[in-house]
Amino acid sequence: MPFVTALTERLGLTHPIIQAPLAGGADSPDLIAAVGEAGALGCLGATYLTPAQIRATTAAIRDRTRRPFGINLFAPAAQPVPPNDMRAAVARVAPYYAELGLAPPPAPTATANPFPELFAAALESGARVFSFTSGLLPDDAIAAAKARGMFLIGTATTPEEAKALERSGVDAVVTQGAEAGGHRATFSGAPETGLIGTLALVPQVVDAVTIPVIASGGIMDGRGLAAALALGASGVQMGTAFLASAESGAPSAYKQAIYGARAGDVRLTRAFSGRPARCIANRFTTEMEAAESGAILPFPWQNNLTKALRAEAAKQNRAEFLSLMAGQGAALARGEGAAALIERLDTEATLALNRPLRR
Repeated sequence: MPFVTALTERLGLTHPIIQAPLAGGADSPDLIAAVGEAGALGCLGATYLTPAQIRATTAAIRDRTRRPFGINLFAPAAQPVPPNDMRAAVARVAPYYAELGLAPPPAPTATANPFPELFAAALESGARVFSFTSGLLPDDAIAAAKARGMFLIGTATTPEEAKALERSGVDAVVTQGAEAGGHRATFSGAPETGLIGTLALVPQVVDAVTIPVIASGGIMDGRGLAAALALGASGVQMGTAFLASAESGAPSAYKQAIYGARAGDVRLTRAFSGRPARCIANRFTTEMEAAESGAILPFPWQNNLTKALRAEAAKQNRAEFLSLMAGQGAALARGEGAAALIERLDTEATLALNRPLRR
């Protein structure tokens, strides 16, 4: 049955489901359009795109659907101080480059803050929703998005972050539980302070704010949707389930790694980007984490150092060198089409909410 919540009413959705921004090409125009046509909200992760790529991708989305969609960026952040010596980190990944037939990598450089240009492109994208992670938006960005009529969603990993987001003027908040795949979004305090499980985090945030709350982290089927709604959430945001879907642009080796994942395979790592992220462990993460001190640079230098390696691994379908971002529910992935997944979520949630308790 259709679930009517504050989120579905505000965005004109049939289902209180958001396909998480996946970045890296997995959130293809086909996937985003299929999610929208099925009555949920598809989202484009645009942090690693250029403004021209944002314009081209969102035009392709609009060609495929008239349904609303969202676009996501990392919140702007101050550039960290560069590491004094990157030689150990460069030397550590050089053998992997050679194994894939690539030239030795140069020392990475940090690019200028791309947020202003990317945000300008996002405003022109036709997206109904603008979401962001890992911080707060400047007041002028909030005002600019609202002037365009965009629905603003921030990401919180603690109740305190959720309250800060509400004060900043967002329309809804995503709670990123510790189970969630991808980069951790904690922006207030050390990363470990934001490792609160979804079951504990959602009701605390629901009690702390007055805006709609969207649960994320470990939600893979209708039982998770039903649980989130019972905890007071207005909807769910799901990444791994859609990452494994038929329309996802993820390499086949990535999808196969998700289908074959076990509960203990999904761990936090800094190996690929320098920022804590939940991924399926593979050869690269295991060997990098066992390396000597200095082998992993902070973000964004480590991310830039491994970028070419990840791109070539995707071309060669080499899962051992891919950043296999996924949540702790990866073992529940099925790989069906987006529309079938959304329909199954609705059916399963209805059954879960109406099923007699078994004692």
